[in-house]
Amino acid sequence: MRKKVFVLSLALVLAFCLVVGTSAATAKVIKWKMTSTWPPSIALIEADYAFVKAVNQLCKGRLEIKFFTGGTLMPAYEVFDAVSNGTIQASGDWPNYWAGKDPVFDTLGSYPMGLTALDYLVWYNNGGGRDIYEEAYGKFGMMYFITGVTPSESGLRGNKPIKSLENLKGMKLRMAGKAQGTILKELGAAQVAISGAEVYQALQKGVVDAAEFCSPAVDWRMGLGEVTKYWASPGWHQPASVMGVMINQKAWDSLGKELQADVIYAAKAASMEFTCKQYYDCIEYTQKFIDKGIEISRYDDAVLDRILKLANKYTELTAKDNPLFKKSMQSQIKYRKEMSKWRAIEAPFSFGFNPTEYPNLD
Repeated sequence: MRKKVFVLSLALVLAFCLVVGTSAATAKVIKWKMTSTWPPSIALIEADYAFVKAVNQLCKGRLEIKFFTGGTLMPAYEVFDAVSNGTIQASGDWPNYWAGKDPVFDTLGSYPMGLTALDYLVWYNNGGGRDIYEEAYGKFGMMYFITGVTPSESGLRGNKPIKSLENLKGMKLRMAGKAQGTILKELGAAQVAISGAEVYQALQKGVVDAAEFCSPAVDWRMGLGEVTKYWASPGWHQPASVMGVMINQKAWDSLGKELQADVIYAAKAASMEFTCKQYYDCIEYTQKFIDKGIEISRYDDAVLDRILKLANKYTELTAKDNPLFKKSMQSQIKYRKEMSKWRAIEAPFSFGFNPTEYPNLD
């Protein structure tokens, strides 16, 4: 009797192993296509590289993303609709590019005098920000995850010195963002809308008097040190820039909960990798601009106070007609007010502290 029970049990175990083994062998790997708004020549694409690498490592044998750099599948401005309608499953982006579809996107990628890189990460992960992103992109049939944040944008680079707001009057400036353009108009400057790929040539030929794009590392790699003499800081127009991945909702829903969890962790891993590298690269590439002889100037506090008032004015006017924009800004303001007490206590040991002197260890 015992022998029969043993033989029967063994047969059941073998049958189970055979079924499981066959299922694993025949299970199809889910394959996604992903592209980006960024071509390889713009270092912001590194956030997309980091995300794809993390997904393919964590989800090996279950989900595989084939990545196509910006412009190879479609023009950059078409990627939003391509993900929304399911032509492709995913794309990297900068949310502000889609402000024409809904003003809320102007708050999710960067905002003048707004959130810093650490602020965006804390607000997104802990302060209710993720719900805002999901609501904004969800209106268009997409999920969204942050894959990294840049440091503050460098500021304006050009061939005319900018040391005061008076210097801006009459200037033609390449600066992205609807809010930024409204502020420039108030300051007497003209916003010129050109893509990142056109910035170098526009500066070289004098189409614009000055331009902003991103951090020192990104700007240097675009060759902006070759065609400019002056650097006006800080980058009030974009204290940070969020990189993220749009995922078609149906494609997302088709993943099991385990795969979804792995993709979420992949985005977090990419955020850490990209954000840290962007900050560390500032060391090398700031020095490259200095060694090139670029003259750096800095706005005083009175200038920044004036810009803050203009930014607040734009925020109040826009919020009147756009409920989701208002909801996003209310959430960010709530976070900033609640964080302000700790910021005051923590100062001057916030993200960065420059000692007035260092110990001599030589």
